[in-house]
Amino acid sequence: MTEHVPVMLTETLDALQPWDSVTSVVDATLGLGGHSKHILINCPNAYVFGFEQDPYARVIAAQNLAEFEGRFEIIADNFRRIEELAERDGWGGASVIFFDLGVSNLQLTDPDRGFSFQADGPLDMRMDASERCNSGLSAKDILAEYSIGELTKIFREFGEERFAYQIAKGIVRNRERGKKINTTGELVKLIRDILPEPVQRKMGGHPARKVFQALRIAVNDEMGALSEALDGALKVAAPRGKIIVISYHSLEDRMVKHRFRKWQEGGCGEMRPRKALLPSEEEVKSNYKSRSAKLRVFEARIKKEGTSDAL
Repeated sequence: MTEHVPVMLTETLDALQPWDSVTSVVDATLGLGGHSKHILINCPNAYVFGFEQDPYARVIAAQNLAEFEGRFEIIADNFRRIEELAERDGWGGASVIFFDLGVSNLQLTDPDRGFSFQADGPLDMRMDASERCNSGLSAKDILAEYSIGELTKIFREFGEERFAYQIAKGIVRNRERGKKINTTGELVKLIRDILPEPVQRKMGGHPARKVFQALRIAVNDEMGALSEALDGALKVAAPRGKIIVISYHSLEDRMVKHRFRKWQEGGCGEMRPRKALLPSEEEVKSNYKSRSAKLRVFEARIKKEGTSDAL
């Protein structure tokens, strides 16, 4: 059985108090079921609807949650379609809607998925290659087809890469010479060839890290999906339902913070607490993945006439 260490679990469970009041839970990012498992353990009346687009993760999540048979449902879909839950017969609203926006180790450590800059594999990066995938293009397709301007925009906006233009220009010039980028290793090598060594030494991390992040976000339309999912979450939340989001980079957290603030100003609920929660020093030491995590909580109110504008 494959498991992983859920990030900011203590803070997440604290936000659910009182546990007896938790009934319908939407885990918008089920992954391997880590957070959902602990919610089911601690909240005796909870039933989890878990969204997961990755077919590999769904299999493992089902195994990890097997002891709770009858108390969860795995939905093979992207969380951008969370609003469709409201169309179900008898839907009364979710008392908790949870997002953990991190990429799982299952994806990062499998070279065949193409997410990792540390292992050579096909340059894919699609979470789900089915027809309902957010993008029909793989990372390889984007690098083979997009212009310097388009690549620069992706690297700059989604990766916050300072050398976005130089890297984009180098990729296109490489393509114009008839060379193709088919694997993650080839992309890493090209980036290292493009950037001068003094620049790489000052980057404070792997020189390809931000480019890989940007490509993954673009391939899976992660920001577009998150925007739709947040608005859908407010629509399927029960009165006093809590929307909890753990984000790992500034793009995601900025969107969540601004959306929560807009909802609060529109009378749809309140941010509780007002500021993001951070992982403890002990957690950062024991689970390095948590170092950049931020957790935000929004408590929905009964929506009044006209508050839909807050979406």
